[in-house]
Amino acid sequence: MQSLSKSHTFFIGLMLFSLFFGAGNLIFPPVLGQQSGDQFAFAMFGFILTGVGLPLLTIITIGITGKNMQQLAQQVHPRFGVIFAVAVYVMLGPLMAIPRVTNVAFEMGAQPFVSESLNSSSWILFLYSLIFFAVVYVLSLNPSKLVVWVGNILTPLLLLSIAALFIAAVMNPLGDVQPAVGDYATSPGFKGFMEGYLTLDTIAALAFGLIVINAIRDKGVQEKRAIAKSAIYAALIAGVGLTLVYVALGYIGNTSVETFGQLANGGQILTLAVQELFGPFGLVLLAIIVTLACLTTCIGLVSACSQYFSSLTQRISFKGITFLICLIGLLVANLGLNRIISISIPVLLVMYPIAIVLILLSLFNKLFGGRSSVYIGALIGTVAISLFDGLKAAKIPVGAVTDMLSYLPLYKEGIGWVVPALIGGLIGWIIGKSKQN
Repeated sequence: MQSLSKSHTFFIGLMLFSLFFGAGNLIFPPVLGQQSGDQFAFAMFGFILTGVGLPLLTIITIGITGKNMQQLAQQVHPRFGVIFAVAVYVMLGPLMAIPRVTNVAFEMGAQPFVSESLNSSSWILFLYSLIFFAVVYVLSLNPSKLVVWVGNILTPLLLLSIAALFIAAVMNPLGDVQPAVGDYATSPGFKGFMEGYLTLDTIAALAFGLIVINAIRDKGVQEKRAIAKSAIYAALIAGVGLTLVYVALGYIGNTSVETFGQLANGGQILTLAVQELFGPFGLVLLAIIVTLACLTTCIGLVSACSQYFSSLTQRISFKGITFLICLIGLLVANLGLNRIISISIPVLLVMYPIAIVLILLSLFNKLFGGRSSVYIGALIGTVAISLFDGLKAAKIPVGAVTDMLSYLPLYKEGIGWVVPALIGGLIGWIIGKSKQN
């Protein structure tokens, strides 16, 4: 049985880390660090469980089952598999995630160096996004080179930049740790758990899993068990990297309250921290970190979407699909970050629970004999709740329904779909079992 070498596994793990680590992951931990204060350890543990654990569980599930996103969803129904996969790739691709990443790269990596008079012009964002997508397009054309570009080159640069920031913060602490505030003072672990859940990396993992599997196969490994083993090791390497970086960024926020006070977002915290620690050079360092984080994530998203859509249709070449995704992403990116986020949040509140349920059911598929009735029942229970969460976020009047749903366990914590999913899955199992008998 041919297996992947340790060095190749390591660099695929680095590639996976960098694909996950986008701008959002960069700015969540500092806020958690500030607000959790003296409860930082418990809060960070909860954050890592969902911010690292769930995405890596997704990669491991894909590695073990050998199924891509569409095949996982087809366990519900073949038609549902195609619809769900297309919806996720469109969401992760040109209409939401890719334009959002581009906007964050511009606002934190380029805008601070542009004069105020030019910042008000929409042409600055257009020119920046045009250059950004040109680089992404070139690096996404050859997925087999993704490990070289991202794992061997871009990821080490990203890690070195974050390490420099963390070492400076340890050698010159920004201040003493302050008491926890808000929900972190009463239930830090659960609050951190919910914040990690909102990183949305679990959905991204459904797309990145295909990249990991293809990267392993490109090295000549074709046997199913060997692919699963390599995917698990790569996921663990990425998990260690994500954990270390989250702790480092959280520590910076944790020691910054005394100097800066409680700030609104992680971008502000990091901007002030790098200026305090490095002076004017700090903004350059932050720009490098943010640009690399956004670039690697965007390359991964474009590559994953291109691979999927090229497998779905033979009418357009891989190169043509990549160009179309970059072109649409460029146009949507120029709508502005706030508008993109306002559109994406309701959709994500519907899609994310569905993705989690599919992953968990696929992992424990053998326990219930892979019955489609279990998948259908669990997803009906999930969608019944998450759909109203999405409508509420879109500010569509559903007040009476929301009042009723508030009695559900865990609804106020944002995961009210859990119990209905369990009940629906149990009903599906009973129906499937009775049909079999």
